[in-house]
Amino acid sequence: MLDDLPQVRGRLSLAKPLSDLTWLRVGGPAEVLFQPEDEDDLAQFLAALDPEVPVLPMGVGSNLIVRDGGLRGVVIRLGRGFNAITVLGTRVTAGAAALDAHVARRAAEAGVDLGFLRTIPGSIGGALRMNAGCYGSYVADVFVSARAVTRDGEVVELAPEDMGFAYRHSDLPEGLVLVEATFEGPAGDPAELAARMEAQLRRRDETQPTKERSAGSTFRNPAGFSSTGRADDVHDLKAWKLIEEAGMRGARLGGAQMSEKHANFLINAGGATAAELEGLGELVRKKVYETSGITLQWEIMRIGDPEGKPDVT
Repeated sequence: MLDDLPQVRGRLSLAKPLSDLTWLRVGGPAEVLFQPEDEDDLAQFLAALDPEVPVLPMGVGSNLIVRDGGLRGVVIRLGRGFNAITVLGTRVTAGAAALDAHVARRAAEAGVDLGFLRTIPGSIGGALRMNAGCYGSYVADVFVSARAVTRDGEVVELAPEDMGFAYRHSDLPEGLVLVEATFEGPAGDPAELAARMEAQLRRRDETQPTKERSAGSTFRNPAGFSSTGRADDVHDLKAWKLIEEAGMRGARLGGAQMSEKHANFLINAGGATAAELEGLGELVRKKVYETSGITLQWEIMRIGDPEGKPDVT
């Protein structure tokens, strides 16, 4: 199916290792990695690609475990042609490859408050798919519209009702590639917005292992909402608290570890395989269920083919 790939203006790479493209630095190769030049290049490629070939959009790999056996089909990674940010009034339009932090800063400079994006790792495409959020605010709260390219190469516009937003979730079809999104945030004073974001960054760095190789929060909060960051925040049914109560803070499996600093952060402490990271996560889920009766749901996406399994007993 991949013997006759469509001609492109971007870059096609065969058997491309994905470990260098994920924050956890693990994972096997993509059968094909496509980095399109622009939206037209992407649309024409998908329209001409054999419809039986699976397609997976990938952002900057900040919330992802690629399994050791790698990925079949085509992985699409957007680059410079998809990272523009423009502001008109209180509306901010950003390419799907634009980093969340860059969008928050550009918006703040223009007096638009999208500050909750400042501490979220990753790019706008991933934030849309995961309905990313923190401090009580979510992408769904500010989302206006998006552009996307379907698996058959059609460019479509998406309204809020098309997204199916829920906690850490959107209801988008497989193979759909998000290319741009528009948000609308409340107006604010640029200096005040910048100061608030800096305070949030300091608090994040104090409480999370931001210097480690991680993929952000490992499991969704069973309560169904993120931390608010306020002094009156309630910690009942927070994933980190359940993990800690199960005695799994700092737990290790090979090179994988649950962070000592924040129990809900899975980190590559050195030389971890994807199988070790996922295996430790599954062991945490087992222990939490044994102590609380609650089954934690993964927030990190796990994709690809496994290649051997570690001993997690």
